[in-house]
This record gives sequence, C-alpha cells and structure tokens, in this order.
Amino acid sequence: MLRIDEAAAMGCSSSAVMENQTRRSDRVASHPDEVARILSPFTAIKAAILIQGWYRRYVARMEMRRRYTWSIFQSIEYAGEQDQLQLSHFFSFLMDHYTQLSGASSDLLSQLLNSAGQTCDNSETEKMPEYKSIKVPDSYTGPRLSFPLTAMDANALLKAFKQQQQLHSCYVLQLLHETRKFLCQMPNINHISTSYSKEITICGDLHGKLDDLLLIFYKNGLPNPEKPYVFNGDFVDRGKNSLEVIIILFAFLLIYPNDLHLNRGNHEDHIMNLRYGFTKEVMQKYKLHGKKILHLIQDVFSWLPLATIIDSKVLVVHGGISDTTDLNFIASIDRHRFKSALKPQPRSSASLNEKSQGKLNIKAQTSEMLDRNGNVQERLLETSRNSKISHYAFRNPRAGSLTHSSVLSYKSNGNQHDLSEEEMLPNDSNYRQDQLLDCNKDEGTRNNEHNSPAILEVSCLDCEVPFLKEPSRDEMEWKQIVDILWSDPRNLTGCVPNIFRGGGCYFGQDVTECILEKYNLKLLIRSHECKQEGYELCHNEKVITIFSASNYYEEGSNRGAYVKLGPDLVPHFFQYRVSKCTRKLTLQQRVSVIEASALRSLREKFYAHKSEVIDAFKLYDKDHTGRISTSQWALAVESVLHLHLPWRTLRSRLVRVTAEGNVEYLSSFEDLQIEQPMKEVQPNLIETMYRHRADLEIIFGMIDKDHSGMISIEEFRQTWRLFSSHLHINMDDQCIDDLARSIDFNKDGSIDFNEFLEAFRLVQKDNQ
Repeated sequence: MLRIDEAAAMGCSSSAVMENQTRRSDRVASHPDEVARILSPFTAIKAAILIQGWYRRYVARMEMRRRYTWSIFQSIEYAGEQDQLQLSHFFSFLMDHYTQLSGASSDLLSQLLNSAGQTCDNSETEKMPEYKSIKVPDSYTGPRLSFPLTAMDANALLKAFKQQQQLHSCYVLQLLHETRKFLCQMPNINHISTSYSKEITICGDLHGKLDDLLLIFYKNGLPNPEKPYVFNGDFVDRGKNSLEVIIILFAFLLIYPNDLHLNRGNHEDHIMNLRYGFTKEVMQKYKLHGKKILHLIQDVFSWLPLATIIDSKVLVVHGGISDTTDLNFIASIDRHRFKSALKPQPRSSASLNEKSQGKLNIKAQTSEMLDRNGNVQERLLETSRNSKISHYAFRNPRAGSLTHSSVLSYKSNGNQHDLSEEEMLPNDSNYRQDQLLDCNKDEGTRNNEHNSPAILEVSCLDCEVPFLKEPSRDEMEWKQIVDILWSDPRNLTGCVPNIFRGGGCYFGQDVTECILEKYNLKLLIRSHECKQEGYELCHNEKVITIFSASNYYEEGSNRGAYVKLGPDLVPHFFQYRVSKCTRKLTLQQRVSVIEASALRSLREKFYAHKSEVIDAFKLYDKDHTGRISTSQWALAVESVLHLHLPWRTLRSRLVRVTAEGNVEYLSSFEDLQIEQPMKEVQPNLIETMYRHRADLEIIFGMIDKDHSGMISIEEFRQTWRLFSSHLHINMDDQCIDDLARSIDFNKDGSIDFNEFLEAFRLVQKDNQ
C-alpha cells in the first residue's frame, strides 16, 4: 500500500514538473529576458567548465613561455661567465709566456699584465692616504662626511643617493681606507649569534641595484643593534649603482661593526668587474680619481670575510661547498692574497724555472696548444689522464661534456651514448643541467669526486709542464676559495665540475649532509643563483638560496627576497619586486616583455656565431634547399651554441617554418645586421669582432690608461694579434691592417674605441 502511494506521489510530482516546464516555456516565448534566469543552473556550469579549461590552457602557455625565457637568460648568463674565464686564461697565458712571444710590444704586454694582475702598495697608502691630498671645494653640494661615521652620515648618504647625487672622491677614498683598516682585523669566518630580542636578516646578491637595497631597508628597517644584517656577496656589477651600494654597506659596517656583516662573492673580483660593468661605472663617475678608487676597492674586496656562521649552526657562504670543503683550513687562509679567484696563484719557482728552460717555442706552438676558446686541445688530454688534474679541466666549457659533432653525445664508463633531444630540451634549467651532469658522475667518482679541479681551476695551459703529484698549499687554498664562491647545489650524488659556469662544482645532497654533520651544522644559506621567487629550498630543505636583486634579467623577470632567522633558526622569507610602473602589469604583459628581451639576446647569440651555425645547417641540407627538419635544426643549433635550450619550442620564435613543418634556416638572420657595416672588411672578420667585442672592450680598456677612449692603431694591431693567437683565429696581417684603417674614422692614427664598439651594435634592419 505504501509503495502504491509513493508511486502515485511520484507520478503526480512528475506531471507537475512537466506542467511547470510547459508554463515556463510559454513565458520564455513571451519574455526572452527570462532565458538567462531560467537556464542559469545548466549554463553556468557549462560556462564555468569552459572558462576553467581556457584559463588552465592560458596559464600553461604563460608558464611555458616563462620557463623557456628563464632558461634563455640563465644559459646566456652562464655562457658569459665562461667567456670571462677564457679571458682570464688568456691573461694567465700572457703572464706565463709573454717573454717568449716575439713580434709583440713589451710595453703593450706590460700594460695588459699590470692591469690584469694589478695590485696596490698598501704600505704607501697607509703611510699617506691619498684622500688627504684631495680638497673638497666649497661649491660641492653633495653629502659631507665626518669620520668616525655616525647614523646621521648614513642617512645623509641614503638621502643623497635617492636624489642621484654623487659623493665626492675624497670621501669615497677615505671611506674605503677606513673600511680596509676594519676588514683587516676580521677573521675569514665570522661567528655571530641571535638573541631572543632580535632576528638576523640575510640578503643575497644585489648586483648594483640600489632600489632593491633601499626597499629592503624600507621594509625591514635600517641596520642597527636591533636589526643585524648579513649581506652575502655580489654587491656590484650589472646594475647601474654598484658604487652607491657598496658605499652604503661600508658606511653601515663602520657605524655598526657588530651588527652588519659582509661576505665576499664571486663578483668581488676585479677581473669580473672588467666585464660586468663595475670598473666602467667607477671610471665614468670619477674620471679624475677613478683609478685610485678602483685600486683601493680591489684591496677592500680581497679583505672581505669568506663565510659567516650563525649560532654555530647556520653556515652562510656566497656560492656553496664541495666534498673537500674544510672550514678549519679556510679559517687559516691568508685571504688577502687572492685578489681574484679567477687566477691561480703563481706556481713555485722550480716549476717556472723548468718551464723557462726552452722546452717550448710558445709562438710556434700557440696554435697547436690552444683551441679557439683558449683551452688545451682534446689531443693533449692523454698527457694528463694519469695526473691529478682531470681532463674535465681541458674540455670546452661551453660544450660541457658534449662533443662538437652535430649529433650530441657523451662518454660514460668509456661507452658512447647519444643524447636525445628530449634529454636536452626540458624547460627547467636545473633539470636540464642535472641530466647533462649524469654523464660525469661515474668518472667523477673514479677521480675521487671533486679531487680534480673544475674548468676554472686550470692553472696552466702548457701541458708539457709536469703537474705536481700533490697540490701545493697555494693551490689548496685557491681551490677552497673557488668552491665556496662559485659552487651550486644540484640533485645528484657527490660533486662534479660545474660545466655550466665553468668554475667551482655542483654538489649533491649527500655532500651537504656530510659537511653539515661534520661541523655540527643544521643549515646552509647561499646566494649566487637568481631564483624566480627570490629564494629556493633544496637538499631536504637544508640548503637555502637567497637572491635579493629583483628584475635581474628584465623588468618583472624575478622577485627579490631576504630571509630572517631568530633563535629558533626557523627561516622566514620576505619577497618584493621593485617596480617603476604606476600600474601593475598583467601576467601576459609581464611575460611578453621578458620574452622579447630574452629572444633578442638569443638572436644576438645566433648572429655572433652566424658562420658556424650556417655551416652546421648545411651539413643536413645536402641538396642546398635552404630547408631542414625541426630535429636537424635543433641539433645543429645546439652543436654550435651549447646553450641546452628547448629549441623545438623556440623554433617558431626564431625561424620561419613551412607548411610541411620544415625550417627555413637562413630566416634566422634576415632581420638583423650590424648597424654600420664596413664594406672594406671581410664579413667573417666583422663577425669575429662582434662575437668577442666584450673581451676586446676589456683589453682595450686596460690599454687606455688615461681612459680617454682613444688607442693608437699600432696598439690595436698588436693586441688583436695576441688575442687572435689566443682564440686560434687564422688571420693575416693585411686583414688586421684593413680593419684598423677602416675604424680610424678621422684618419688621425688613433681609434675611438667607444665609437668602434657602437659600430658593432646589432639592430633590426627595418629600424635603421
């Protein structure tokens, strides 16, 4: 009986529903505006699903573009660091062999060598500091400092720099002089502690970005006894206000010596400063006393502590560690001797005497010893395989462990393995590097992990000089400093040479745990790597990377961050991004701006290697059609540039693609050209000059002692001959003379090198 009633009720209900729907349909016909309200439950769900799917695809596309943009910037940055290391090898080569090089001016070489290894006489500057001979005129309107400094002086500096005022050279020199006096008393490893009333703030790379430093102080407070800071190196280079950044940091260091602490970074190095802008910045801002300021800064940098330990539990270093890191040994190093970590210390007199006995005619054998990047050629590796120095040190750093053939491969345990493009192309840069590092693990283990030096640690380009069976004290000290300034953490086991930067090592989680356990530490805080969110945790959250320069590659490319530690040693992260825009950019706008800048840099890289890239393309284009497959194009590009980028993803952004999916490879170069083409100079020479323009700018800057921007044609010829021998470039004297005459625009026998560099600026053809 109950079931019948239920059925009747259901039937009635069903009839009522149908009747109501009929009435609604009638109302819809007469009132269309009620459609949305009537159908809303079904339409809303469908619309939500469609919108959700669209949005997810949109975010995925943005994320893909963001990732490959990041990969481009990072790969080109590390390639530039490798170029700088090669230039350092060039200076080392000259220092070792310049007396045996014929046909070169000894005065010119002396200028180069003195600039590359310049030192200042501390005893003289301490007896009579140079700032005492400089008078500050009454007309000077900038901040005036009185020593010893007070908080009022620091505030005056902050206010002046916000208004883009410049500190007088007298005060700059006095500040540097006092900073050096203080740092000379500091240990290599600084021990500090927290308390229940205060936290310690750790900041990473600033790279001359004054706005980031000011924003940190605005958000977190100025340094004082209640707000202690640790700045973890790389204060200078790349940014426009490196000098102002170190002036502020040094001022607060003198005012609060127990509450502001500085670690040295790999850019606190005068050779790095030559390439990445700090040297040029100082000379432009202080034309009269710039050289004195640079010499004193170089000395101050060499006195910066190498590490900081917080509460005996947290190690703070700029780069990282290796499996041979010895904190007790580092504490005993005379750090001041290492003006640059890019150059090894001079070898023992016995080694030098052995070399000078005439075993080699350097000029005759230069082209045999060096490849075009300044490294020892592969055929010489056999002579060093049984020595302590690994053959990793002599490989082309740009190629890493990859061969120069068009098919990428690597060797592991003596076997040849092809590297598929899938292994080469993942978007995440750390993942790509980890994949490429796999080929080194076994061999690194056989060489006792990191006992063999990395590419940076090539102390000698002459393989016939016998290697020492046991490293000297100088070499051991140098290696310890290189590792803590240049190394990076990765998801691997042990240590392998840092093939992407060319210096230091990649250290795995086992190395982190071993070092932390050995010294009873809980945490490693380091910087050295730009991270999109400003910080990153790895190795089971025992390694923290902190990076404080926002917009490092381009506006909106990354956030900056700092980390605070209290007595519980639990890290608290604070992020920010400096923005000059009054309105906030959308995600698409931000990604588009960054992507355009990255692709521009990548196209310039293409152009710099135009001849090599085209030759690699033609290996696949047997019929000279101008078209090759996507896979062939990707492999050819990687075989030349060695940037380990997702080339298939980037294909449509760099070249024209046919309807069949083939690549018209010459289209990569259609819209770019040198701004002022020199018709009388061979195209391959122009390309070579463009590729090495940064190195040439450094070298000619050394020659130009008065910083007038002018050098003689004879100096140009001699320097280019030396540099071309280093690069293993075959070029006759007539070509060099033609180039020298073509850039002597007013025919006065001198070259305006700044104008020359501007002539090698790459532009869009339609923008000329």
